[in-house]
Amino acid sequence: MSKAIKVENLSKAYQLGDFGTGTISRDLERFWARMRGKEDPFLKIGEINDRTTKGESDVVWSLNDINFEVEQGDAVGIIGRNGAGKSTLLKVLSRVTSPTTGSVKLRGRIASLLEVGTGFHPELSGRENIYLNGAILGMRKAEIKRKFDEIVSFSGVERYIDTPVKRYSSGMYVRLAFAVAAHLESEILIVDEVLAVGDAEFQKKCLGKMGQVSRNEGRTVLFVSHNMAAVKTLCTRGIVLANGQLIYENKQLEAVSFYQTNNNTRSTFEHHDDLSSAPGNENIRVLKFIIQPLTGESISMSTGVCFEMVFFNQKAGINLDATFELRNSDEIPVFHNGVLISTNNNSKTGFYTIKCTIPPNLLNAGNYSFKLIFGENQRYLLFGADDFIGFEVENESKGSNSSLAPGVIHPNLDFTVSYQS
Repeated sequence: MSKAIKVENLSKAYQLGDFGTGTISRDLERFWARMRGKEDPFLKIGEINDRTTKGESDVVWSLNDINFEVEQGDAVGIIGRNGAGKSTLLKVLSRVTSPTTGSVKLRGRIASLLEVGTGFHPELSGRENIYLNGAILGMRKAEIKRKFDEIVSFSGVERYIDTPVKRYSSGMYVRLAFAVAAHLESEILIVDEVLAVGDAEFQKKCLGKMGQVSRNEGRTVLFVSHNMAAVKTLCTRGIVLANGQLIYENKQLEAVSFYQTNNNTRSTFEHHDDLSSAPGNENIRVLKFIIQPLTGESISMSTGVCFEMVFFNQKAGINLDATFELRNSDEIPVFHNGVLISTNNNSKTGFYTIKCTIPPNLLNAGNYSFKLIFGENQRYLLFGADDFIGFEVENESKGSNSSLAPGVIHPNLDFTVSYQS
């Protein structure tokens, strides 16, 4: 097999800090003030004009010395936690940004879907945007025209094809964008986690299309996803990233197993230092999150789970809510439930405690993690954290069978058995 992608010593650095004021005259004024040892005249309120922090502390290496090769026709899943460098890698491969060091060699035309509606003009209709987006991706007008009906049919937005896309929902955006990218006759298809916007039916349709272009058409697919089940189904190989480095590469099942084994999070968190250093931001600070069994010493399928979270709210006089999303080891959401903390714009500054229980005989055995979302009016994000805390549910045998049962949940159902001769 020929190499479709070859990455050698790839690194990408981002410079932190303030680069300019927006105008040449103000930049010159700032430069002249610094030359005279004066304070920055355009320093924002609350910032400190610290001239002592220089060098490597101002640089973040999003990717650091990445090396791998992808054969033509392979479907490769890129796995890692948020901030691992997955999206940056795809942007470098798609030539959206250039590497700081190293090289990327690609063989063939690339179709990439990195962000919802990339290349769409909000004032143009869906029909016009198909031609515009197709041209941006490198499709000729004749090629777009030949595949137009197939693209529209796949996207499922036939009724709104002549409506300006600014009136589309995010799901309609991603349907149309994916349909155009997937039908481009490219040798390499690069897809980021944008499929999470679509509904379950469309996600399944997209995964089927990506599997088709990889297995049947011999095209190379790079797929970033937090859905480990999708990676197992679609991909033939897996690459695991952590802190900008490639830490594991193997067949997809081994790669997913490695990621899940090494991605266990703490089951007890308590912050004892000053409030400003607790996880959170200027709105919310989380001080405690403890997960325990309802009965017994360890969590198993029949014990149930109770959890308690203490946080400090710094936004008074709003409608405050907190949402808990529980995900299993395949990154599949088990539930997404929240609590309305205040409903009459009467939230208070101070400490709040939330307690909740998950009933026994509901969760299947396996590893789980909580995603936290704090919001205002159930719309505006105040603070969010992926994989904030995790726990393991131990397996229990049923009769003589001690094997792990498939499924996201494993409820204890009441069966009635009758016999009549």
